[in-house]
Amino acid sequence: MQFKRFIEIGRVAYIAYGPSKGKLIVIVDVIDQNRVLVDGPCTAVKRQAVNIKQLHLTKFVIKMPYGLRTGLIKKIWEKEEIEKKWAKTVWAKKIASKKLRENLSDFDRFKLMKMKQARNRLINTEFGNLKKKTPRVPIKKRKPNKVIHEKKIKIKGM
Repeated sequence: MQFKRFIEIGRVAYIAYGPSKGKLIVIVDVIDQNRVLVDGPCTAVKRQAVNIKQLHLTKFVIKMPYGLRTGLIKKIWEKEEIEKKWAKTVWAKKIASKKLRENLSDFDRFKLMKMKQARNRLINTEFGNLKKKTPRVPIKKRKPNKVIHEKKIKIKGM
């Protein structure tokens, strides 16, 4: 499978590290091999230089010319509905569920455990019922392998 997510102008990225962690931005310009100029007009990230190692590239690309201003980037961002597209991805859903689990209280974790136990109990009882309904097939007994005994020949004088 070919790599298709490149650092390019208009590429939407997810900030994985740093003060703006967890926000979406768009790459406006490539400064050098280690840094890019980014802007996040709808995610409250000001235009700034960011190390490429802090970014995770998404599959979304905004078609925009070189050096576009923040206001125009915001219009294109809203027109292409990047936030809605991002929210539909499995990646965003996984991040949201992790954040939800982090914010659970002790009692919420207890309730979750009890719900899981109830679900597993239902699954196991249904599986047991299905197992009882299926006819048992007798297991064929295997014949023991015939062991060939070699005769030991005794030679006199040894």
